[in-house]
Amino acid sequence: MDLISLVVPVFNEEKTIPIFYKEFNKLKKKMKNVKFELIFVDDGSKDNTKDVIKNIAKNDKIVRYIIFSRNFGKDAAMFAGLEASKGDYTTTMDVDLQDPLDLLIPMYDAVKSGEYDSAAAYRISRKGESYIRSFFAHMFYKLMKKITKLDIKDGARDYRLINKNMKNAVLQLKEKTRFIKGIYEWVGFKTKWISYENINRVEGKTKWSFWKLFKNYIVGITANSNLILTLITFLGILFCLTFGLLLILFLLLSLVNSTNLIILFGCLFTGIILIALGIVGNYISKIYIETQNRPIYIVKETEKEMK
Repeated sequence: MDLISLVVPVFNEEKTIPIFYKEFNKLKKKMKNVKFELIFVDDGSKDNTKDVIKNIAKNDKIVRYIIFSRNFGKDAAMFAGLEASKGDYTTTMDVDLQDPLDLLIPMYDAVKSGEYDSAAAYRISRKGESYIRSFFAHMFYKLMKKITKLDIKDGARDYRLINKNMKNAVLQLKEKTRFIKGIYEWVGFKTKWISYENINRVEGKTKWSFWKLFKNYIVGITANSNLILTLITFLGILFCLTFGLLLILFLLLSLVNSTNLIILFGCLFTGIILIALGIVGNYISKIYIETQNRPIYIVKETEKEMK
């Protein structure tokens, strides 16, 4: 029988985990032809998430856990789960049940057939989300496709089942600034996409604020493309030429009081320079983080200590 590893990152989800575990047990009954291991990765939770996971693991031998020393981020948690997984196939998914567990059945069938190396889920609607949040998410995926040449599907989730070959390829990419959707696409392999309607969380509120999502989008773009730096170079040349022409124009108009215009354009170009420096600084900061060569995560405790 094939072994499927379910990697589930959690952060302050003490109320959601029991609901997820109950639904997982329903899935087990439907997929009697496979075995499971369920790996919870606690990403530095501040509530009783750790204790809830431990209590479940005490009574169920297929449940494993990794507890981080602090919050390292969801992508680090997924990487840790992938490293720890022992399955013939590995799945990454959220605990809030926005990733329908029943989709794992067609995902497994697709990859098991040998025609695909992975099966991934994507939402065909964002019903229940705010218009602004949905708009920026849609624009992000369009922008990612254009500047990174990675075919990241609009509405793509982190919910994906992969075979061992693809998992080993993903684990070779050990950069500290991680964007898992981009990594999945960068390593290649053949993916079957499975659509579903958006589902709201079963409990609580999302941990992903608009600001966190925005930062994640920036990471996704800068981690997978240097096109923005090239655009800044061309933009700099364009502005230098424009400024030169404006300078000549202002000199010709010096008989007329154009001081205010000069100040206005000066402020404009200062703002542009600061934006450009900010983008370049973002890239430099990532270089600095990589050269530090710190671990992607630090483990405080696993189920092995319990045993």
